[in-house]
Amino acid sequence: MELILLLGSPLLGAVLLALSGHGKRGPEINALFSLLTFLAACALTARVISFGPLLLGREQFLVDSFNVFLVTLTALVGLTTSLFSRPYMRIEADRGKLSVGRLRLYHSMYQLFTATMLLALTTNNLGLLWVAMEAATLSTVLLVTLYRTPASLEAGWKYFILCGVGIAQALFGTMLLYFAAERVLGAAGVTALLWTHLDAVKGQLEPTVLSLAFVFLLVGYGTKVGLAPLHNWLPDAHAEGPTPISAVLSGLLLNVAIYAIVRCKVLVEGSLRSALPSQMLMGFGLLSMVLAAFFLWRQKDVKRLFAYSSIEHMGIITFAFGMGGPVANFAALLHMTVHSLTKSAIFFAVGHACQKSGSQLIENIRGLVTVSPTIGWGLMLGSLAILGMPPFGVFASEFLILTTAMKQQPWATPLLLLALGVAFAAIFSKVQPMVFGETSVKRLPHSPALLPVFVHLAIVLVLGLYVPAYLAGWYHDAARLIGGP
Repeated sequence: MELILLLGSPLLGAVLLALSGHGKRGPEINALFSLLTFLAACALTARVISFGPLLLGREQFLVDSFNVFLVTLTALVGLTTSLFSRPYMRIEADRGKLSVGRLRLYHSMYQLFTATMLLALTTNNLGLLWVAMEAATLSTVLLVTLYRTPASLEAGWKYFILCGVGIAQALFGTMLLYFAAERVLGAAGVTALLWTHLDAVKGQLEPTVLSLAFVFLLVGYGTKVGLAPLHNWLPDAHAEGPTPISAVLSGLLLNVAIYAIVRCKVLVEGSLRSALPSQMLMGFGLLSMVLAAFFLWRQKDVKRLFAYSSIEHMGIITFAFGMGGPVANFAALLHMTVHSLTKSAIFFAVGHACQKSGSQLIENIRGLVTVSPTIGWGLMLGSLAILGMPPFGVFASEFLILTTAMKQQPWATPLLLLALGVAFAAIFSKVQPMVFGETSVKRLPHSPALLPVFVHLAIVLVLGLYVPAYLAGWYHDAARLIGGP
């Protein structure tokens, strides 16, 4: 029942909001369905904690220690983003940026996007995983192009074409997986693509076919992650789409894509009995970190700035999963959590800052702490958190990744430190005048709509000081499941 409610709630919400999402209660209905989804995720998590991994729906769905915390995280950020979007999208509509039809499209596609991400996380079928990722692409293309400006249409087409090519590569990789599985499992139909079946016989799968499959899967799903040099869609999509969509793209979609890669890595590494998948992940991760860190200096649009920050952090996570082992995997899972919460909080603050100033250009946003202290402090604290300042959780995860790299991959440590140092200097030098610079704009009234910002940052702060035992247990179990060299 929990899984049915988890997947059924956003699907039902998408249908109802397609009919009534333009009304005055559309934002509230959107938030209500997001709340139901979050409650279902909590109930499913409680069941997994009590009874262990669950195989449901004739083994088509799997909920284990790896994906259960991502399901809860996705539902939580989906809920807080729906709460943030209530006032934000109403202001956009009042300013004439959105018509009635587009507002209905936004609410309906938001719920459909949530459903596709949760389906991708919970399915045990690698073919259905591919379908869910493709559905997520199609729904977010409509959201990125919501404003129908020339820039947003260009960003939407770039997103659609690049991710379409990437997802085609992932489809070919999935077909190769089926080819390898059929030789071992026999003509088992769709059950040959069940992850649990493949994991049970991974040592018998043909290594050559699996290595080729992983290349296509990494390139395909890596495009969705935003790994360099496949990242070109991400900054434009973040900059031109509505800010709530930037928050869920950075905070959720990238996590789901990297989850798909890691699931495939477990199979391929078990078949090859070599470190090739890990080396590929470390290479793409380091390249993404270094490239994104230097691109940060060139950004003039605040949303593009934090989009490149997302590429950098996905590179950190990918590198950590590439190193493998209990500590690196634990750190990567922790970093996925704190990055998702922190980056979505930053986009919440950035969205309100852009609305107050009427511009996304960094040079036009000044003195936020004077104009609106809640926005100013929300943006500054979020920026410090994402830059890895203690005692926030990003510091804890990055410290674990760095210390592990010093032991396991000492050659990579200088590159990690270089990328982190350049990113810190670039972001802080741009955010500091935005928050504390001089401005002639009069102070605006306090905005209670920023509550999700401080809720997220409070959780990230707690995770930097203390990881609860049940959460640490999830991470440890998931880290063991992922394994590595």
